[in-house]
Amino acid sequence: MSLHEKIATLKAQVEKKLPQKTRDVMDRATADLAASGILNGTIKVGDTLPSFTLPNQNGTPVNSNELLKNGPLVISVFRGAWCPYCMLELEALEEVSRHFQEAGANILIISPQTQAASLKTKTEKGLSFDIISDLGSLYTSKLGLVFSLPEDLRRVYKGIGINLPSFNGDESWELPMPARLIISQTGKVMNTDINPDYTKRPEPADTLQELLDMAKQGLTNA
Repeated sequence: MSLHEKIATLKAQVEKKLPQKTRDVMDRATADLAASGILNGTIKVGDTLPSFTLPNQNGTPVNSNELLKNGPLVISVFRGAWCPYCMLELEALEEVSRHFQEAGANILIISPQTQAASLKTKTEKGLSFDIISDLGSLYTSKLGLVFSLPEDLRRVYKGIGINLPSFNGDESWELPMPARLIISQTGKVMNTDINPDYTKRPEPADTLQELLDMAKQGLTNA
């Protein structure tokens, strides 16, 4: 089953479970975010990825420039383990992670959740790639991905047991939009998939094909 099919199944289950009033708040928040113009300020194809040194789930510093010496990067921005759509995406990426490695690319997840939450996620899911802690969403803010949840959505999240401050270790109630980026070895952004609708995620197979096409055209070192 493809990631899109799994997400469609999950979405149908969620719609049956949640009251219409709750779904209306979520849908309105998503529509408002899309209409806000936030996509105008996000990182674009052709941009240079801002370099970073951030801790992984074990607290070990990870430097983007060092990683790029070994090959291109596939970066997925992950809202948190509390988000079932994000978890489906992680599982789908893990299923094909070997093929990314064979193509010479490293997968890296960036999340605002705490290191402890990321370590638990990596361990429980048996992930082969690191989850980088971007506490306070300081790095993903540089990518133009971060927004503040409106008050009515905060109340909805609290009502269904999602307390972002406990996951992220701050009181900001900010999140990044989900994103998938392909970065060449020179740090150039070669492909982006960014969507204000957190239920829409790119297929890992499509990202892999983009990467393979880049390699054929000699663009992984562009």
